[in-house]
Amino acid sequence: MTTSHPVTRLLKYAKNYRGDISLATLYSVLNKLFDLAPPILIGLSIDILVSDQASFIARFGYSDRMTQLYIMAGITIFVWAMESLFQYLFALKWRNIAQNLQHEARMDAYAHVQDLEMAYFEDQSTGGLMSILNNDVNQLERFLDTGANQVIQVIVTVIAIGTYFMVIAPSVAWMAVVPMPLIVWGSIVFQRRLAPRYTTVREKVSMLNGQLSNNLGGIATIKSFATEGYEIGRIASHSNAYRDANRAAIKLSASFVPLIRMAIMSGFIAILIFGGRLVIEGALAVGLYSTLVYMTQRLLWPLTSLGETLDLYQRAMASTTRLLDLLDTKPSMISGDEPLATEQVRGSIRFENVSFAYANGLSVIEDLSFEIPAGKTIAFVGSTGSGKTTLIKLLLRLYDVTEGAICIDGVDVRDLDMQDLRRAIGLVSQDVYLFHGTAHENIAYGTFDASDEEIFAAARTGEAHEFITKLPDGYMTVVGERGQKLSGGQRQRLSIARAVLKNPPILVLDEATSAVDNETEAAIQRSMERISIGRTTILIAHRLSTVRNADKIYVMEDGRITEQGDHDSLLAENGTYADLWRIQTGERREELAIG
Repeated sequence: MTTSHPVTRLLKYAKNYRGDISLATLYSVLNKLFDLAPPILIGLSIDILVSDQASFIARFGYSDRMTQLYIMAGITIFVWAMESLFQYLFALKWRNIAQNLQHEARMDAYAHVQDLEMAYFEDQSTGGLMSILNNDVNQLERFLDTGANQVIQVIVTVIAIGTYFMVIAPSVAWMAVVPMPLIVWGSIVFQRRLAPRYTTVREKVSMLNGQLSNNLGGIATIKSFATEGYEIGRIASHSNAYRDANRAAIKLSASFVPLIRMAIMSGFIAILIFGGRLVIEGALAVGLYSTLVYMTQRLLWPLTSLGETLDLYQRAMASTTRLLDLLDTKPSMISGDEPLATEQVRGSIRFENVSFAYANGLSVIEDLSFEIPAGKTIAFVGSTGSGKTTLIKLLLRLYDVTEGAICIDGVDVRDLDMQDLRRAIGLVSQDVYLFHGTAHENIAYGTFDASDEEIFAAARTGEAHEFITKLPDGYMTVVGERGQKLSGGQRQRLSIARAVLKNPPILVLDEATSAVDNETEAAIQRSMERISIGRTTILIAHRLSTVRNADKIYVMEDGRITEQGDHDSLLAENGTYADLWRIQTGERREELAIG
Protein backbone atom coordinates (compact mmCIF):
# COMPACT_ATOMS: atom_id res chain seq x y z
CA MET A 1 0.00 0.00 0.00
CA THR A 2 1.19 3.56 -0.72
CA THR A 3 2.46 5.77 2.10
CA SER A 4 1.48 9.08 0.45
CA HIS A 5 -0.66 11.51 2.41
CA PRO A 6 -4.41 10.81 2.05
CA VAL A 7 -5.02 14.32 0.61
CA THR A 8 -2.39 13.75 -2.08
CA ARG A 9 -3.91 10.39 -2.93
CA LEU A 10 -7.42 11.84 -2.98
CA LEU A 11 -6.46 14.72 -5.30
CA LYS A 12 -4.74 12.25 -7.61
CA TYR A 13 -7.84 10.06 -7.65
CA ALA A 14 -10.14 13.08 -8.21
CA LYS A 15 -8.08 14.48 -11.11
CA ASN A 16 -11.18 14.67 -13.32
CA TYR A 17 -12.70 17.08 -10.81
CA ARG A 18 -9.78 19.52 -10.63
CA GLY A 19 -11.61 22.14 -12.68
CA ASP A 20 -14.72 21.88 -10.52
CA ILE A 21 -12.64 21.94 -7.33
CA SER A 22 -10.78 25.06 -8.52
CA LEU A 23 -14.07 26.80 -9.31
CA ALA A 24 -15.61 25.78 -5.98
CA THR A 25 -12.47 27.05 -4.21
CA LEU A 26 -12.79 30.40 -6.02
CA TYR A 27 -16.42 30.70 -4.92
CA SER A 28 -15.42 29.92 -1.32
CA VAL A 29 -12.65 32.55 -1.41
CA LEU A 30 -14.91 35.27 -2.88
CA ASN A 31 -17.68 34.45 -0.42
CA LYS A 32 -15.30 34.85 2.51
CA LEU A 33 -13.83 38.10 1.19
CA PHE A 34 -17.30 39.62 0.90
CA ASP A 35 -18.20 38.13 4.28
CA LEU A 36 -15.27 39.99 5.85
CA ALA A 37 -16.37 43.35 4.40
CA PRO A 38 -19.20 44.28 6.89
CA PRO A 39 -16.81 45.11 9.80
CA ILE A 40 -14.98 47.46 7.42
CA LEU A 41 -18.30 49.01 6.40
CA ILE A 42 -19.21 49.48 10.06
CA GLY A 43 -15.91 51.23 10.67
CA LEU A 44 -16.45 53.49 7.65
CA SER A 45 -19.98 54.33 8.84
CA ILE A 46 -18.69 55.29 12.29
CA ASP A 47 -16.00 57.30 10.56
CA ILE A 48 -18.71 59.24 8.69
CA LEU A 49 -20.57 60.10 11.90
CA VAL A 50 -17.47 61.00 13.89
CA SER A 51 -15.22 62.62 11.29
CA ASP A 52 -17.86 64.29 9.10
CA GLN A 53 -16.03 65.90 6.14
CA ALA A 54 -12.76 64.29 7.15
CA SER A 55 -14.16 60.79 6.68
CA PHE A 56 -12.76 58.31 4.17
CA ILE A 57 -15.82 58.64 1.87
CA ALA A 58 -15.55 62.46 1.94
CA ARG A 59 -12.17 62.20 0.22
CA PHE A 60 -14.04 61.22 -2.97
CA GLY A 61 -15.93 64.52 -3.07
CA TYR A 62 -19.04 63.60 -1.07
CA SER A 63 -19.06 66.06 1.83
CA ASP A 64 -22.68 65.64 2.94
CA ARG A 65 -22.94 62.99 5.65
CA MET A 66 -26.36 61.69 4.52
CA THR A 67 -25.00 61.29 0.99
CA GLN A 68 -22.07 59.38 2.44
CA LEU A 69 -24.45 57.13 4.40
CA TYR A 70 -26.50 56.46 1.25
CA ILE A 71 -23.31 55.50 -0.55
CA MET A 72 -22.45 53.18 2.32
CA ALA A 73 -25.95 51.67 2.13
CA GLY A 74 -25.50 50.97 -1.58
CA ILE A 75 -22.08 49.41 -1.03
CA THR A 76 -23.55 47.30 1.79
CA ILE A 77 -26.35 46.03 -0.45
CA PHE A 78 -23.81 45.07 -3.11
CA VAL A 79 -21.51 43.34 -0.61
CA TRP A 80 -24.32 41.34 0.98
CA ALA A 81 -25.71 40.40 -2.43
CA MET A 82 -22.30 39.18 -3.58
CA GLU A 83 -21.75 37.28 -0.35
CA SER A 84 -25.13 35.56 -0.74
CA LEU A 85 -24.50 34.80 -4.42
CA PHE A 86 -21.12 33.19 -3.81
CA GLN A 87 -22.43 31.30 -0.79
CA TYR A 88 -25.08 29.79 -3.05
CA LEU A 89 -22.50 29.02 -5.73
CA PHE A 90 -19.91 27.42 -3.43
CA ALA A 91 -22.56 25.36 -1.63
CA LEU A 92 -23.96 24.17 -4.96
CA LYS A 93 -20.52 23.39 -6.37
CA TRP A 94 -19.03 21.65 -3.33
CA ARG A 95 -22.14 19.57 -2.72
CA ASN A 96 -22.31 18.47 -6.34
CA ILE A 97 -18.62 17.57 -6.23
CA ALA A 98 -19.29 15.60 -3.04
CA GLN A 99 -22.22 13.73 -4.56
CA ASN A 100 -20.50 13.02 -7.87
CA LEU A 101 -17.22 11.94 -6.29
CA GLN A 102 -19.08 9.81 -3.76
CA HIS A 103 -20.96 8.06 -6.56
CA GLU A 104 -17.83 7.58 -8.66
CA ALA A 105 -15.78 6.31 -5.72
CA ARG A 106 -18.45 3.82 -4.70
CA MET A 107 -18.88 2.55 -8.26
CA ASP A 108 -15.12 2.32 -8.83
CA ALA A 109 -14.66 0.47 -5.54
CA TYR A 110 -17.52 -1.93 -6.22
CA ALA A 111 -16.37 -2.62 -9.78
CA HIS A 112 -12.83 -3.17 -8.50
CA VAL A 113 -14.03 -5.58 -5.81
CA GLN A 114 -15.88 -7.60 -8.46
CA ASP A 115 -12.64 -7.93 -10.43
CA LEU A 116 -10.67 -9.31 -7.48
CA GLU A 117 -10.03 -13.04 -7.32
CA MET A 118 -11.93 -15.38 -5.00
CA ALA A 119 -8.86 -15.80 -2.78
CA TYR A 120 -9.18 -12.13 -1.77
CA PHE A 121 -12.66 -12.68 -0.36
CA GLU A 122 -11.45 -15.58 1.76
CA ASP A 123 -9.44 -13.06 3.83
CA GLN A 124 -12.12 -10.34 3.94
CA SER A 125 -15.44 -10.09 5.71
CA THR A 126 -18.53 -8.99 3.80
CA GLY A 127 -19.31 -6.49 6.54
CA GLY A 128 -15.83 -4.97 6.27
CA LEU A 129 -16.21 -4.42 2.54
CA MET A 130 -19.71 -3.04 3.07
CA SER A 131 -18.27 -0.60 5.60
CA ILE A 132 -15.85 0.74 3.00
CA LEU A 133 -18.42 0.90 0.20
CA ASN A 134 -20.99 2.66 2.39
CA ASN A 135 -19.66 4.25 5.59
CA ASP A 136 -16.24 5.29 4.34
CA VAL A 137 -17.52 6.66 1.05
CA ASN A 138 -20.24 8.58 2.93
CA GLN A 139 -17.64 9.98 5.35
CA LEU A 140 -15.68 11.35 2.41
CA GLU A 141 -18.87 12.87 1.02
CA ARG A 142 -19.63 14.62 4.32
CA PHE A 143 -16.19 16.24 4.39
CA LEU A 144 -16.40 17.47 0.80
CA ASP A 145 -19.92 18.73 1.46
CA THR A 146 -18.89 21.16 4.22
CA GLY A 147 -15.37 20.55 5.54
CA ALA A 148 -13.40 21.51 2.44
CA ASN A 149 -15.11 24.91 2.30
CA GLN A 150 -14.48 25.48 6.00
CA VAL A 151 -10.76 24.81 5.63
CA ILE A 152 -10.48 27.17 2.65
CA GLN A 153 -12.40 29.95 4.38
CA VAL A 154 -10.31 29.76 7.56
CA ILE A 155 -7.15 30.15 5.44
CA VAL A 156 -8.66 33.07 3.51
CA THR A 157 -9.74 34.72 6.77
CA VAL A 158 -6.25 34.55 8.25
CA ILE A 159 -4.55 35.87 5.09
CA ALA A 160 -7.08 38.63 4.33
CA ILE A 161 -7.44 40.02 7.84
CA GLY A 162 -3.73 39.68 8.61
CA THR A 163 -2.93 41.69 5.48
CA TYR A 164 -5.59 44.29 6.33
CA PHE A 165 -4.20 44.72 9.86
CA MET A 166 -0.67 45.17 8.61
CA VAL A 167 -1.82 47.90 6.20
CA ILE A 168 -4.05 50.02 8.47
CA ALA A 169 -2.52 49.49 11.93
CA PRO A 170 0.83 47.71 11.88
CA SER A 171 1.63 48.91 15.41
CA VAL A 172 -1.11 46.74 16.96
CA ALA A 173 -1.64 44.11 14.26
CA TRP A 174 0.96 41.80 15.80
CA MET A 175 -1.19 41.50 18.92
CA ALA A 176 -3.93 39.75 16.98
CA VAL A 177 -1.38 37.56 15.22
CA VAL A 178 0.43 36.37 18.36
CA PRO A 179 -2.16 33.67 19.26
CA MET A 180 -2.11 32.21 15.76
CA PRO A 181 1.13 30.19 16.03
CA LEU A 182 -0.29 28.60 19.17
CA ILE A 183 -3.50 27.77 17.34
CA VAL A 184 -1.67 26.34 14.32
CA TRP A 185 0.69 24.35 16.54
CA GLY A 186 -2.24 23.04 18.53
CA SER A 187 -4.03 22.04 15.34
CA ILE A 188 -1.01 20.07 14.09
CA VAL A 189 -0.58 18.31 17.43
CA PHE A 190 -4.26 17.42 17.60
CA GLN A 191 -4.25 16.22 14.00
CA ARG A 192 -1.35 13.86 14.65
CA ARG A 193 -2.91 12.49 17.82
CA LEU A 194 -6.39 12.19 16.31
CA ALA A 195 -5.34 10.35 13.13
CA PRO A 196 -4.61 6.93 14.72
CA ARG A 197 -7.71 7.20 16.90
CA TYR A 198 -9.97 7.66 13.90
CA THR A 199 -8.21 4.82 12.09
CA THR A 200 -9.17 2.66 15.07
CA VAL A 201 -12.75 3.95 14.86
CA ARG A 202 -13.02 2.89 11.19
CA GLU A 203 -11.59 -0.55 12.03
CA LYS A 204 -14.04 -1.05 14.89
CA VAL A 205 -17.08 -0.07 12.83
CA SER A 206 -15.86 -2.43 10.09
CA MET A 207 -15.76 -5.31 12.60
CA LEU A 208 -19.21 -4.38 13.89
CA ASN A 209 -20.64 -4.33 10.36
CA GLY A 210 -19.00 -7.67 9.62
CA GLN A 211 -20.62 -9.30 12.66
CA LEU A 212 -24.01 -7.79 11.85
CA SER A 213 -23.78 -9.04 8.27
CA ASN A 214 -22.83 -12.54 9.41
CA ASN A 215 -25.64 -12.68 11.95
CA LEU A 216 -28.33 -11.48 9.55
CA GLY A 217 -27.13 -14.00 6.96
CA GLY A 218 -27.24 -16.80 9.54
CA ILE A 219 -30.45 -15.82 11.30
CA ALA A 220 -32.02 -19.23 10.70
CA THR A 221 -29.07 -20.96 12.41
CA ILE A 222 -29.23 -18.52 15.33
CA LYS A 223 -32.91 -19.23 15.82
CA SER A 224 -32.55 -22.99 15.46
CA PHE A 225 -29.82 -23.11 18.12
CA ALA A 226 -31.62 -20.57 20.34
CA THR A 227 -28.47 -18.46 20.58
CA GLU A 228 -30.12 -15.04 20.32
CA GLY A 229 -28.77 -14.01 23.72
CA TYR A 230 -25.23 -15.08 22.82
CA GLU A 231 -25.34 -13.14 19.54
CA ILE A 232 -26.70 -10.04 21.28
CA GLY A 233 -23.67 -10.28 23.57
CA ARG A 234 -21.30 -10.51 20.59
CA ILE A 235 -22.91 -7.50 18.89
CA ALA A 236 -22.80 -5.60 22.18
CA SER A 237 -19.09 -6.37 22.49
CA HIS A 238 -18.32 -5.02 19.01
CA SER A 239 -20.64 -2.04 19.50
CA ASN A 240 -18.96 -1.21 22.82
CA ALA A 241 -15.54 -1.41 21.17
CA TYR A 242 -16.77 1.01 18.48
CA ARG A 243 -18.23 3.31 21.12
CA ASP A 244 -15.04 3.24 23.19
CA ALA A 245 -12.92 4.04 20.12
CA ASN A 246 -15.19 6.99 19.36
CA ARG A 247 -15.04 8.14 22.97
CA ALA A 248 -11.25 8.17 22.87
CA ALA A 249 -11.33 10.33 19.73
CA ILE A 250 -14.09 12.58 21.06
CA LYS A 251 -12.29 13.13 24.37
CA LEU A 252 -9.28 14.52 22.52
CA SER A 253 -11.15 16.48 19.86
CA ALA A 254 -13.53 18.07 22.42
CA SER A 255 -10.61 19.59 24.33
CA PHE A 256 -9.44 21.51 21.27
CA VAL A 257 -12.00 24.34 21.21
CA PRO A 258 -11.70 25.40 24.90
CA LEU A 259 -7.93 25.72 24.55
CA ILE A 260 -8.29 27.74 21.36
CA ARG A 261 -10.84 30.04 23.04
CA MET A 262 -8.26 31.05 25.63
CA ALA A 263 -5.74 31.89 22.93
CA ILE A 264 -8.38 33.94 21.10
CA MET A 265 -9.25 35.81 24.28
CA SER A 266 -5.66 36.98 24.73
CA GLY A 267 -5.52 38.45 21.23
CA PHE A 268 -8.92 40.09 21.53
CA ILE A 269 -8.10 41.73 24.90
CA ALA A 270 -4.74 42.96 23.57
CA ILE A 271 -6.41 44.74 20.64
CA LEU A 272 -9.19 46.06 22.89
CA ILE A 273 -6.79 47.65 25.38
CA PHE A 274 -3.83 48.75 23.31
CA GLY A 275 -5.93 49.81 20.32
CA GLY A 276 -8.18 51.80 22.69
CA ARG A 277 -5.15 53.53 24.15
CA LEU A 278 -4.07 54.62 20.66
CA VAL A 279 -7.55 56.13 20.11
CA ILE A 280 -7.30 58.02 23.43
CA GLU A 281 -3.88 59.30 22.42
CA GLY A 282 -5.27 60.36 19.03
CA ALA A 283 -2.99 58.02 17.11
CA LEU A 284 -5.86 55.87 15.76
CA ALA A 285 -9.23 56.90 14.33
CA VAL A 286 -12.37 55.66 16.09
CA GLY A 287 -13.65 54.05 12.91
CA LEU A 288 -10.42 52.13 12.41
CA TYR A 289 -10.46 51.06 16.05
CA SER A 290 -14.01 49.70 15.62
CA THR A 291 -12.88 47.82 12.54
CA LEU A 292 -9.89 46.38 14.37
CA VAL A 293 -12.04 45.13 17.25
CA TYR A 294 -14.56 43.52 14.93
CA MET A 295 -11.87 42.12 12.66
CA THR A 296 -9.97 40.59 15.56
CA GLN A 297 -13.04 38.60 16.41
CA ARG A 298 -13.56 37.68 12.76
CA LEU A 299 -9.92 36.63 12.53
CA LEU A 300 -9.69 34.50 15.63
CA TRP A 301 -13.21 33.26 16.30
CA PRO A 302 -13.55 31.11 13.15
CA LEU A 303 -10.47 29.26 14.33
CA THR A 304 -12.62 27.69 17.06
CA SER A 305 -14.37 25.79 14.28
CA LEU A 306 -11.04 24.14 13.53
CA GLY A 307 -11.93 21.59 16.18
CA GLU A 308 -15.06 20.41 14.34
CA THR A 309 -13.40 20.81 10.96
CA LEU A 310 -10.35 18.87 12.12
CA ASP A 311 -12.60 16.18 13.53
CA LEU A 312 -14.44 15.89 10.22
CA TYR A 313 -11.13 16.00 8.33
CA GLN A 314 -9.55 13.18 10.32
CA ARG A 315 -12.59 10.96 9.94
CA ALA A 316 -12.58 11.63 6.20
CA MET A 317 -8.85 10.94 5.85
CA ALA A 318 -9.16 7.64 7.73
CA SER A 319 -12.01 6.67 5.40
CA THR A 320 -10.13 7.90 2.33
CA THR A 321 -7.14 5.75 3.24
CA ARG A 322 -9.30 2.62 3.56
CA LEU A 323 -11.14 3.37 0.31
CA LEU A 324 -8.01 4.08 -1.72
CA ASP A 325 -6.19 1.10 -0.20
CA LEU A 326 -9.02 -1.05 -1.53
CA LEU A 327 -8.75 0.56 -4.97
CA ASP A 328 -4.97 0.04 -4.91
CA THR A 329 -5.36 -3.69 -4.26
CA LYS A 330 -4.07 -5.36 -7.40
CA PRO A 331 -5.85 -8.46 -8.74
CA SER A 332 -3.54 -11.45 -8.81
CA MET A 333 -5.52 -12.97 -11.70
CA ILE A 334 -5.49 -11.02 -14.95
CA SER A 335 -7.89 -11.71 -17.80
CA GLY A 336 -6.44 -12.99 -21.04
CA ASP A 337 -7.02 -11.04 -24.24
CA GLU A 338 -8.06 -13.84 -26.59
CA PRO A 339 -11.79 -13.63 -27.37
CA LEU A 340 -14.02 -16.69 -27.12
CA ALA A 341 -17.25 -16.48 -29.08
CA THR A 342 -19.82 -18.61 -27.26
CA GLU A 343 -21.50 -19.80 -30.45
CA GLN A 344 -18.17 -21.11 -31.77
CA VAL A 345 -17.18 -23.10 -28.68
CA ARG A 346 -17.08 -26.84 -29.34
CA GLY A 347 -16.58 -27.65 -25.67
CA SER A 348 -13.57 -29.98 -25.53
CA ILE A 349 -11.79 -29.66 -22.17
CA ARG A 350 -8.31 -30.87 -21.26
CA PHE A 351 -6.56 -30.86 -17.89
CA GLU A 352 -2.79 -31.19 -18.35
CA ASN A 353 -0.81 -32.17 -15.23
CA VAL A 354 -2.87 -29.81 -13.10
CA SER A 355 -1.93 -29.20 -9.48
CA PHE A 356 -3.55 -26.70 -7.15
CA ALA A 357 -3.01 -25.55 -3.57
CA TYR A 358 -4.77 -22.76 -1.69
CA ALA A 359 -2.83 -19.77 -0.36
CA ASN A 360 -2.53 -21.43 3.04
CA GLY A 361 -0.55 -24.24 1.41
CA LEU A 362 -3.33 -26.81 1.51
CA SER A 363 -2.90 -29.02 -1.56
CA VAL A 364 -6.17 -30.08 -3.20
CA ILE A 365 -5.27 -31.30 -6.71
CA GLU A 366 -2.06 -33.13 -7.60
CA ASP A 367 -0.76 -33.76 -11.12
CA LEU A 368 -4.21 -34.38 -12.60
CA SER A 369 -4.68 -35.08 -16.31
CA PHE A 370 -7.80 -36.03 -18.25
CA GLU A 371 -9.71 -34.99 -21.36
CA ILE A 372 -13.42 -34.38 -21.92
CA PRO A 373 -14.45 -34.67 -25.58
CA ALA A 374 -16.82 -32.04 -26.94
CA GLY A 375 -20.49 -32.86 -26.50
CA LYS A 376 -19.93 -35.68 -23.98
CA THR A 377 -21.34 -36.03 -20.48
CA ILE A 378 -18.67 -36.65 -17.88
CA ALA A 379 -19.17 -37.21 -14.15
CA PHE A 380 -16.94 -36.85 -11.11
CA VAL A 381 -17.76 -38.70 -7.90
CA GLY A 382 -15.92 -39.20 -4.65
CA SER A 383 -15.93 -38.36 -0.98
CA THR A 384 -16.24 -34.82 0.35
CA GLY A 385 -12.92 -32.97 0.03
CA SER A 386 -11.62 -35.11 -2.80
CA GLY A 387 -11.30 -32.06 -5.09
CA LYS A 388 -14.35 -32.41 -7.36
CA THR A 389 -15.73 -28.90 -6.90
CA THR A 390 -12.23 -27.42 -7.05
CA LEU A 391 -11.97 -28.68 -10.64
CA ILE A 392 -14.95 -26.50 -11.57
CA LYS A 393 -13.50 -23.46 -9.80
CA LEU A 394 -10.30 -23.91 -11.79
CA LEU A 395 -12.24 -24.35 -15.03
CA LEU A 396 -14.12 -21.09 -14.40
CA ARG A 397 -10.86 -19.38 -13.37
CA LEU A 398 -12.17 -18.51 -9.96
CA TYR A 399 -8.71 -19.72 -9.05
CA ASP A 400 -5.64 -20.31 -11.19
CA VAL A 401 -3.82 -23.62 -11.28
CA THR A 402 -0.58 -23.85 -9.31
CA GLU A 403 0.97 -26.05 -12.00
CA GLY A 404 -0.11 -27.38 -15.37
CA ALA A 405 -2.79 -26.00 -17.68
CA ILE A 406 -6.51 -26.21 -18.42
CA CYS A 407 -7.54 -25.84 -22.06
CA ILE A 408 -10.87 -25.32 -23.78
CA ASP A 409 -10.82 -26.20 -27.46
CA GLY A 410 -7.03 -26.31 -27.19
CA VAL A 411 -6.63 -22.80 -25.71
CA ASP A 412 -5.31 -22.25 -22.18
CA VAL A 413 -8.08 -20.63 -20.13
CA ARG A 414 -5.52 -18.12 -18.80
CA ASP A 415 -5.17 -16.74 -22.33
CA LEU A 416 -8.92 -16.33 -22.82
CA ASP A 417 -10.95 -13.25 -22.06
CA MET A 418 -12.30 -14.04 -18.59
CA GLN A 419 -15.80 -12.74 -19.30
CA ASP A 420 -16.04 -14.76 -22.53
CA LEU A 421 -14.80 -17.87 -20.71
CA ARG A 422 -17.48 -17.65 -18.04
CA ARG A 423 -20.22 -16.83 -20.52
CA ALA A 424 -19.43 -20.12 -22.25
CA ILE A 425 -20.00 -22.12 -19.05
CA GLY A 426 -23.33 -22.56 -17.30
CA LEU A 427 -23.01 -23.44 -13.64
CA VAL A 428 -25.63 -24.95 -11.37
CA SER A 429 -24.01 -24.94 -7.97
CA GLN A 430 -24.87 -26.92 -4.87
CA ASP A 431 -24.93 -23.62 -2.97
CA VAL A 432 -27.70 -21.95 -4.97
CA TYR A 433 -27.78 -18.16 -4.77
CA LEU A 434 -30.98 -16.40 -5.72
CA PHE A 435 -31.27 -12.63 -5.69
CA HIS A 436 -34.00 -10.72 -3.91
CA GLY A 437 -36.48 -10.39 -6.76
CA THR A 438 -39.09 -12.35 -8.64
CA ALA A 439 -38.81 -15.90 -9.94
CA HIS A 440 -38.95 -14.40 -13.43
CA GLU A 441 -36.00 -12.09 -12.73
CA ASN A 442 -33.92 -14.87 -11.19
CA ILE A 443 -34.37 -17.18 -14.17
CA ALA A 444 -33.52 -14.35 -16.58
CA TYR A 445 -30.44 -13.31 -14.59
CA GLY A 446 -27.50 -13.14 -16.99
CA THR A 447 -29.78 -13.50 -20.03
CA PHE A 448 -31.59 -10.21 -19.58
CA ASP A 449 -32.92 -9.98 -23.13
CA ALA A 450 -34.81 -13.29 -22.95
CA SER A 451 -38.50 -13.30 -23.85
CA ASP A 452 -41.21 -14.59 -21.53
CA GLU A 453 -41.66 -17.62 -23.78
CA GLU A 454 -37.96 -18.49 -23.53
CA ILE A 455 -38.07 -18.10 -19.73
CA PHE A 456 -41.15 -20.34 -19.47
CA ALA A 457 -39.51 -22.95 -21.71
CA ALA A 458 -36.34 -22.93 -19.58
CA ALA A 459 -38.44 -23.33 -16.44
CA ARG A 460 -40.23 -26.35 -17.96
CA THR A 461 -36.90 -27.90 -18.90
CA GLY A 462 -35.66 -27.38 -15.35
CA GLU A 463 -38.86 -28.86 -13.92
CA ALA A 464 -39.66 -25.51 -12.28
CA HIS A 465 -42.66 -24.29 -14.25
CA GLU A 466 -45.23 -26.30 -12.32
CA PHE A 467 -44.30 -25.08 -8.84
CA ILE A 468 -43.76 -21.48 -10.05
CA THR A 469 -47.30 -21.28 -11.42
CA LYS A 470 -48.60 -22.34 -8.00
CA LEU A 471 -46.82 -19.49 -6.20
CA PRO A 472 -49.04 -16.57 -5.06
CA ASP A 473 -48.04 -14.32 -7.97
CA GLY A 474 -46.65 -16.97 -10.30
CA TYR A 475 -43.50 -15.86 -12.05
CA MET A 476 -43.84 -12.40 -10.44
CA THR A 477 -43.57 -13.84 -6.92
CA VAL A 478 -40.72 -12.30 -4.93
CA VAL A 479 -38.57 -15.19 -3.70
CA GLY A 480 -36.89 -13.25 -0.88
CA GLU A 481 -33.22 -12.68 -0.14
CA ARG A 482 -31.23 -15.77 -1.18
CA GLY A 483 -34.56 -17.32 -2.19
CA GLN A 484 -35.52 -17.96 1.43
CA LYS A 485 -39.23 -18.17 0.57
CA LEU A 486 -38.57 -21.30 -1.50
CA SER A 487 -37.56 -24.81 -0.50
CA GLY A 488 -34.09 -26.12 -1.28
CA GLY A 489 -35.41 -28.17 -4.19
CA GLN A 490 -37.31 -25.22 -5.62
CA ARG A 491 -34.22 -23.03 -5.46
CA GLN A 492 -32.24 -25.75 -7.19
CA ARG A 493 -34.75 -26.02 -10.02
CA LEU A 494 -34.77 -22.24 -10.53
CA SER A 495 -30.99 -22.38 -10.76
CA ILE A 496 -31.18 -25.12 -13.38
CA ALA A 497 -33.72 -23.10 -15.37
CA ARG A 498 -31.37 -20.11 -15.21
CA ALA A 499 -28.51 -22.20 -16.62
CA VAL A 500 -30.76 -23.68 -19.31
CA LEU A 501 -31.85 -20.21 -20.44
CA LYS A 502 -28.20 -19.19 -20.74
CA ASN A 503 -27.80 -22.03 -23.27
CA PRO A 504 -24.04 -22.46 -22.73
CA PRO A 505 -21.88 -24.85 -24.79
CA ILE A 506 -20.48 -26.21 -21.49
CA LEU A 507 -22.85 -27.06 -18.64
CA VAL A 508 -21.67 -27.84 -15.11
CA LEU A 509 -24.02 -29.38 -12.56
CA ASP A 510 -22.37 -29.39 -9.13
CA GLU A 511 -24.54 -31.51 -6.82
CA ALA A 512 -27.60 -30.25 -8.71
CA THR A 513 -29.87 -32.88 -7.14
CA SER A 514 -28.48 -32.71 -3.60
CA ALA A 515 -31.45 -30.79 -2.19
CA VAL A 516 -34.33 -32.48 -3.97
CA ASP A 517 -36.52 -35.49 -3.22
CA ASN A 518 -36.46 -38.68 -5.25
CA GLU A 519 -39.37 -37.65 -7.43
CA THR A 520 -37.82 -34.28 -8.26
CA GLU A 521 -34.46 -35.94 -8.83
CA ALA A 522 -36.03 -38.21 -11.41
CA ALA A 523 -37.63 -35.21 -13.10
CA ILE A 524 -34.34 -33.30 -13.11
CA GLN A 525 -32.54 -36.31 -14.54
CA ARG A 526 -35.01 -36.36 -17.42
CA SER A 527 -34.37 -32.67 -18.03
CA MET A 528 -30.60 -33.22 -17.78
CA GLU A 529 -30.79 -35.84 -20.49
CA ARG A 530 -32.55 -33.32 -22.71
CA ILE A 531 -30.32 -30.32 -22.03
CA SER A 532 -27.05 -32.27 -22.30
CA ILE A 533 -27.68 -33.07 -25.95
CA GLY A 534 -25.27 -31.16 -28.15
CA ARG A 535 -23.20 -29.69 -25.31
CA THR A 536 -20.38 -30.74 -23.00
CA THR A 537 -21.84 -31.60 -19.60
CA ILE A 538 -19.94 -32.08 -16.36
CA LEU A 539 -21.76 -33.71 -13.45
CA ILE A 540 -20.53 -33.69 -9.87
CA ALA A 541 -22.60 -35.76 -7.50
CA HIS A 542 -22.73 -37.84 -4.38
CA ARG A 543 -25.90 -39.56 -5.61
CA LEU A 544 -24.62 -42.09 -8.11
CA SER A 545 -28.09 -42.47 -9.57
CA THR A 546 -27.57 -38.98 -11.04
CA VAL A 547 -24.45 -39.98 -12.98
CA ARG A 548 -25.10 -43.59 -13.99
CA ASN A 549 -25.90 -42.59 -17.60
CA ALA A 550 -22.79 -40.44 -18.05
CA ASP A 551 -20.46 -41.30 -20.93
CA LYS A 552 -17.58 -41.53 -18.49
CA ILE A 553 -17.27 -41.40 -14.71
CA TYR A 554 -14.15 -40.39 -12.79
CA VAL A 555 -13.75 -41.43 -9.16
CA MET A 556 -11.60 -38.99 -7.15
CA GLU A 557 -9.78 -39.38 -3.86
CA ASP A 558 -7.37 -36.86 -2.33
CA GLY A 559 -7.07 -34.82 -5.51
CA ARG A 560 -6.34 -37.78 -7.77
CA ILE A 561 -8.35 -39.95 -10.15
CA THR A 562 -8.42 -43.48 -8.78
CA GLU A 563 -10.99 -45.07 -11.12
CA GLN A 564 -12.56 -44.21 -14.46
CA GLY A 565 -15.03 -45.75 -16.86
CA ASP A 566 -18.77 -45.97 -17.47
CA HIS A 567 -21.23 -47.17 -14.84
CA ASP A 568 -21.18 -50.83 -15.83
CA SER A 569 -17.40 -51.13 -16.15
CA LEU A 570 -16.87 -49.45 -12.76
CA LEU A 571 -19.29 -51.86 -11.12
CA ALA A 572 -17.37 -54.72 -12.73
CA GLU A 573 -14.11 -53.43 -11.23
CA ASN A 574 -15.65 -53.92 -7.79
CA GLY A 575 -13.70 -50.96 -6.39
CA THR A 576 -14.65 -47.72 -4.62
CA TYR A 577 -17.42 -46.88 -7.06
CA ALA A 578 -18.99 -50.32 -6.71
CA ASP A 579 -18.88 -50.00 -2.91
CA LEU A 580 -20.58 -46.60 -3.07
CA TRP A 581 -23.22 -47.97 -5.43
CA ARG A 582 -24.02 -50.87 -3.15
CA ILE A 583 -24.27 -48.60 -0.12
CA GLN A 584 -26.62 -46.18 -1.87
CA THR A 585 -28.83 -48.88 -3.33
CA GLY A 586 -29.02 -50.79 -0.06
CA GLU A 587 -27.18 -53.88 -1.27
CA ARG A 588 -24.30 -53.35 1.19
CA ARG A 589 -26.68 -53.17 4.13
CA GLU A 590 -28.30 -56.41 3.02
CA GLU A 591 -24.86 -58.08 2.79
CA LEU A 592 -23.97 -56.89 6.29
CA ALA A 593 -27.32 -58.08 7.62
CA ILE A 594 -26.82 -61.52 6.06
CA GLY A 595 -23.23 -61.67 7.29
